[in-house]
Amino acid sequence: MTATLGPSVTRRLIIKGASAVALVGLGHATLGPWPALAANDKYPDDAFKQKNAADAIKALYGKDHEASDKIKLDAPEIAENGGVVPISVTTTLPDVTSISFVVSENPFALAASYKIPEGTVPAVANRLKMAKTSKVTALVEAGGKLYSATKEVKVTVGGCGG
Repeated sequence: MTATLGPSVTRRLIIKGASAVALVGLGHATLGPWPALAANDKYPDDAFKQKNAADAIKALYGKDHEASDKIKLDAPEIAENGGVVPISVTTTLPDVTSISFVVSENPFALAASYKIPEGTVPAVANRLKMAKTSKVTALVEAGGKLYSATKEVKVTVGGCGG
């Protein structure tokens, strides 16, 4: 008597084989060469721990910023819920390498920081948590210089506008 392989056995064999190939592929990917990271590509842990805006900017970029009219910072004038304040930044500056948000009155000033890959449209949107009424500063690093745009956002308690 000969045994025949039914459809369920074949399906199991295919799934097991595909799983084995995937695991081998993952193992190879982790053992393969990684691209070298620049010293400033590591997570900016120290910058996110800073209490005031100036210290956070210095820890993140190590240089001063100047205001620019080529940065468009969109944020509400009044935020009824400080837990989810919508904010976005776009810029026409060339060679943008990073965009960051600093909220001066938050317990930790640096709210978000993004690396912008070459060839990417320099635009970022986020929802920030704000402890109270504060200036929000968008920092854009472009061409080796640091530029900024600032807007005050009034955070109301309970949405009463007062």
